[in-house]
Amino acid sequence: MNDIELPEAAVSPPIVTPFDADGDVDADALASHVDRVVEGGVDGLVPCGTTGEFASLDDDERRTVIETVVDAADGRVPVIAGAADTAVSRVRDHLSAAAAAGADAGLVTLPYYHGSTDPAGQRAFVEAVADDAPIPVLLYDIPATVGESIEVDVLADAARSGSVVGMKDTTGDLTGLEAKLRETPDSFTAFQGVDAQLYPSASIGVDGGIHALSQVIPEVFDALGEAIREGDDDRALALHRRAVGPLFDRCADHGFAPATKVAAAHRGFIPDPAVRPPLTLPDEAAREAIRADVDAALDAL
Repeated sequence: MNDIELPEAAVSPPIVTPFDADGDVDADALASHVDRVVEGGVDGLVPCGTTGEFASLDDDERRTVIETVVDAADGRVPVIAGAADTAVSRVRDHLSAAAAAGADAGLVTLPYYHGSTDPAGQRAFVEAVADDAPIPVLLYDIPATVGESIEVDVLADAARSGSVVGMKDTTGDLTGLEAKLRETPDSFTAFQGVDAQLYPSASIGVDGGIHALSQVIPEVFDALGEAIREGDDDRALALHRRAVGPLFDRCADHGFAPATKVAAAHRGFIPDPAVRPPLTLPDEAAREAIRADVDAALDAL
């Protein structure tokens, strides 16, 4: 991804944003969390992503989160900062702020609320935010929250022009993802966004994943990445089926910011799983089930 060095099957968490007792961003807890997951073996960090509740943060808080993550990472792993917004000017402002904070790249969705009325609208938006951006841009295909998927031709044109260097695909559609990979250059970086699809996606050529649960069980994802790189299919499949898959299914029932925070708090990575409205935490029975699945995933090692 340009000059960003990542190993095969690299995994980077969309890092959660801890809040303190007053509901403010807890920068100290965030820095501590970054240190724990980097030590656990992740290959990069993605602040202000979906699991980071970026849509519930104001501009100052977004800058604080990105600056904190960059400082805490201290050059050990690259930082891909979320820069999603609904207006071209605001996306470009977020990319500039991320660049000023020292982020290595920016992650951009299509606009939410207003969908495009024609593929030409997607193309115009991507060109407007990515051309001459201060840092490399990756597109984030997440139709569940944006309302539409990025057209293959739009993605391919942006990749060939060099304005976009990669993507995160959270469509859950492996056939569609393979079509995107066929139409983009070999130098184009493709991340799987669905945790439980990292292993199957490796067979079609993805470069790695941006996975919420890699900040909860970083050791498992590190081992899974190593197994994929070494061609140890038996081990990779065992970790996929016994560790990642069950925990992913559990957390998907409760939303990934709340569930990931419950799981991260269980491991002592963050002090409090608090989320901001409209998100809510699972009830105590669900929290206990999440904790049990975290323990079972670690036992699978």
